[in-house]
Amino acid sequence: MAAGVARARGTIAAMTTEATGTAARDGEPRRGGPADSPFVRACRREPGPHTPVWFMRQAGRSLPEYREIRANVPMLESCRRPELVTEITLQPVRRHGVDAAILFSDIVVPVAAAGIDLDIVPGTGPVVAEPVRTAADVERINPIGRDDVSYVDEAVRLLVAELGDTPLIGFAGAPFTLASYLVEGGPSRTHAKTKALMYGDPELWHALCARLAEVTLAFLRVQVDAGVSAVQLFDSWAGALSEADYRRYVLPHSAHVLAGLAGAGVPRIHFGVGTAELLGAMGEAGADVVGVDWRTPLDVATRRIGPDKAVQGNLDPAVLLAPWPVVEAAVRRILGEGRAAPGHVFNLGHGVLPETDPEVLTRVVALVHELSARPAA
Repeated sequence: MAAGVARARGTIAAMTTEATGTAARDGEPRRGGPADSPFVRACRREPGPHTPVWFMRQAGRSLPEYREIRANVPMLESCRRPELVTEITLQPVRRHGVDAAILFSDIVVPVAAAGIDLDIVPGTGPVVAEPVRTAADVERINPIGRDDVSYVDEAVRLLVAELGDTPLIGFAGAPFTLASYLVEGGPSRTHAKTKALMYGDPELWHALCARLAEVTLAFLRVQVDAGVSAVQLFDSWAGALSEADYRRYVLPHSAHVLAGLAGAGVPRIHFGVGTAELLGAMGEAGADVVGVDWRTPLDVATRRIGPDKAVQGNLDPAVLLAPWPVVEAAVRRILGEGRAAPGHVFNLGHGVLPETDPEVLTRVVALVHELSARPAA
């Protein structure tokens, strides 16, 4: 097994956490501990011992230990139990030897903390009791602070202590994707109601996104202050928009979130699905790393994003269901395409599918490390 795959919780907890405290307030990158990890170095476009790898939804239904611990615990409740969040977040680090952990949570957690009545329904996703339609509905979205999500603060601190030199990624949903859930009342294939509001009442739309941007920024700041080593802004539904509409209706609000973390001293990752034509604009939003889904080769994406951003991605999650030689060939191709970027974090182009064999993920991690290993300086 790769080094660090089978760390026991007690072993991890025994490691020093001196270098994993709150973020630098002068905007300087953290140094030592997780800040010198292959993952953070790649995010900062600095050389490292190998290409780092982690997987979106690595802590999830593909793991039998996850299914066991989540049995009969609703999703929102599980996100509010720090000890449970800690255990679930650590599971893929122990099993796969990934180069980073990502906080187990959900993008609607801060929206619920802001006073919106919603639930995460198994097999459906977030369902909002009273969808946003008016200015009064927007006013119902309250500002949040640390006390409103104290369980997240506690979970991050527990994880930082457990993980030692392994970086922890915090995350939040981007304003557009959160707005879509609130306007549609749940997941949508067409985002028709969202677009109708966006086009028909731009003033209300921007008020909604501005309010959500503040909630998102506050949620990420809580995680940064508690010790995460990087943050990822998920704009899952941005691919539903044209570039012109993205720039007009979405970019200013995502940029506000990312700019609010410019002095936090941690890398910022920006990811969306179906965003091939938006990659340049997403790069302009202010992230240090742009996530790329499986539809766009990383060398092509790098040309669109520019030379001053690292990239993250981009194995099609469905490839993991194919025979191993197919998986290996795809990993080799992506590593080759990723060399065009000034920094590359290997990941999937979307989340791990529930039916994925965990052993395949473990083999992918080992293969990425083996193929990308660089001689020690």
